[in-house]
Amino acid sequence: MSEDHQDLLARCAAIASSTWSDALDALGIQGVVQGVPRRGGAGRIAGFAVTARHVWGKLGDFDRSDFAVGRLVAATGPGKVLMVDAGGAAISTFGGIASLAASRREATAVVIDGACRDVDEIQATGLWLASRYVTPLTGKTRLKLQEMGGPVTIGGIAVAQGDLVVGDDTGMVVVPRARLAQVLEAAEHALEVDEQVEQGIRGGLSFADAAAAANYIPAKAQ
Repeated sequence: MSEDHQDLLARCAAIASSTWSDALDALGIQGVVQGVPRRGGAGRIAGFAVTARHVWGKLGDFDRSDFAVGRLVAATGPGKVLMVDAGGAAISTFGGIASLAASRREATAVVIDGACRDVDEIQATGLWLASRYVTPLTGKTRLKLQEMGGPVTIGGIAVAQGDLVVGDDTGMVVVPRARLAQVLEAAEHALEVDEQVEQGIRGGLSFADAAAAANYIPAKAQ
């Protein structure tokens, strides 16, 4: 990862998902991922999306090699968030061994609109991983890796390769790469306003007065 990308991701990681959500709202962009909670890891992550799409079926519908979890692990790394669209199926895409391998590659995060398993093992690796479901049901012969690098849908949000993904204890947002500079500017401005309100309250102002002073909420609206 280049130094420029490292600096950009550091700026992005300094901003909470709630603030990113406000910035996306201000620009009329849908980007809040729904229904895909964190299962492992801690803190806030920011990285660029690496996309993958699985199709799913019944036990025995595919060869074991079609699962191709090795290709998924190989796509992870620093500054990368693996975004796997498994169609919301309650079939595991990632387990403990895959999570260990991804953590050894210093993966920023793995996000699955589908399922994971071996949560205790995932948590032991420290890998930041989110999934719609947790299940013991293996993806071997039930899942087939259909495409990597193409458009996917995660938690109701369209995701393209290279989009920004930010996740924390509150939730997860996706920012289209083509709009990143614009959304980042709006998010950093919103963060400054939030900090002004907080400083005002800590300085003894009421919430209403601090919010009005920072133009957070106009006095007339309170």
